[in-house]
Order: sequence, then structure tokens, then C-alpha cells
Amino acid sequence: MSGSGWQAICKEEELAGGVFVEFSLGEATRPTRGFVFRRGDRVCAYVNRCPHLGIELNWLPGRFLDIDGCFIQCATHGALFTPEDGHCIAGPCQGDALTPLPVQVKEGIVRVNPGKAMT
Repeated sequence: MSGSGWQAICKEEELAGGVFVEFSLGEATRPTRGFVFRRGDRVCAYVNRCPHLGIELNWLPGRFLDIDGCFIQCATHGALFTPEDGHCIAGPCQGDALTPLPVQVKEGIVRVNPGKAMT
């Protein structure tokens, strides 16, 4: 599964303790900005773009969760997204979802494929 388009983001161990790692991949003129994190046994990756306004979600670098650490929250208008599947459960884009990115962990390295965004 490590064919063309898969790009290394970080070491799997860097995602310990609720850390979110941001990345920018793809074409220099139009990069895909995203983030990756661990939730339980699963590593998840999403495009860093709110479906409501198309703006980046995070409060500060690497800060994506609400105050309780339960949901991904849009810093601009407070929409809440479930980390496991990216669905918006509250806010102006309720019913929409974040765009997931294919992610794989191979030999301790987390990789994503920005060219294959799963819509």
C-alpha cells in the first residue's frame, strides 16, 4: 500500500499523548494542508479545512480540540467534529464532515496520501 503519492509525515511515536501533527503536502502552489493524530488504536488524518467557511480549523499550531479534549473544534465559529469520523455534530456546518485523508503506518512512520482525499 505504499505506492505513489504516499508521503511521510512523522514517526508514530510523535502522536503519543494527544499530539496533533500538522503538514502541508502536494503542489507548492496549491498544497494540501492537513493534520494527523491518534485516537485510541487508530491514526486519523484530515484536510485542515472547515466545511462551512473553508478556513483552517486550529486555534494555534497543533491545537484542534475543544476545551474538554473531546471534539475537534473550528476556532472561527465553534463547530464541533467527532475525531473518529470527522462528522460535524454542532455548529453552522452540522451534518457536513471534515475531508479524511488516507493514512497508513508502516515501519513506525505515519504516511498520508493527499492526492486521494476521501470525500
